[in-house]
Amino acid sequence: MNNSKIPPFGLGTFRLKGQAAIDSVATGLELGYRAVDTAQIYGNEAEVGQAIAESGVARDALFVTTKIWTDNYAADKLVASLEDSLEKLRTDHADLVLIHWPSPGGAVPVAEFMGALAEAKSRGLARQIGVSNFNIALLREAIAAVGAEEIATNQVELHPYLQNRKVAEFASSHGIAITSYMTLGYGAVLKDPVIERIAAAHGATPAQVTLAWAMQLGHAVIPSSTQRVNLESNLRAQQLRLGQEDMAQMAALERNGRLVSPEGLAPAWD
Repeated sequence: MNNSKIPPFGLGTFRLKGQAAIDSVATGLELGYRAVDTAQIYGNEAEVGQAIAESGVARDALFVTTKIWTDNYAADKLVASLEDSLEKLRTDHADLVLIHWPSPGGAVPVAEFMGALAEAKSRGLARQIGVSNFNIALLREAIAAVGAEEIATNQVELHPYLQNRKVAEFASSHGIAITSYMTLGYGAVLKDPVIERIAAAHGATPAQVTLAWAMQLGHAVIPSSTQRVNLESNLRAQQLRLGQEDMAQMAALERNGRLVSPEGLAPAWD
């Protein structure tokens, strides 16, 4: 199953710019992170590439993800834009390349950009390909274009207040992994009394509990931080195991609390 091809734990770089991006990735790699997630629109691929190059960590020990921006979806633009990203990242391939958002207004058909993405993979520019922020209808189109076996993951907002079960169940039924972004809900879920109680019972932090919850559901997580103490603490979530009652209490926190739905980009959410 594709699930096994996606590292369960990685380092996100959304909103990190300049030296902050370099420092976060450098510290993460020093602490033991080996998966790093960036995107063309983040404007930090060069900084991520610099941090990786200066880390001394072998390229084949890393899992690097980037995402194609909507301006580059056309068949005559996508591969060239990825080559530009790889130059910034100082590598000849990405381990995972995603379509970042659906094409605004359907300007570029799903079959066109998925075909271009598959071409990038066939050229060795991407080891795996996938999508991000896709609803079930768009996933069906992507599957029709290239086959479910070619789609490694759908990266979506997913946290205790927005558990995205319909999309997750559909993806899972087709062997497509879910990568959770914003797993900590911009920090809102860390103040939830239920999560605080579970954390106290395990001698853990609310962030560790939340990340462990998502991973136990089978999702990959990519939390970010500029603080070494948080980067180190988040990493330890991989050792935390929640009980059935803990998971049931977390499941009950669902409230359709979507935080990210940019006008003109977001699809009709399931």
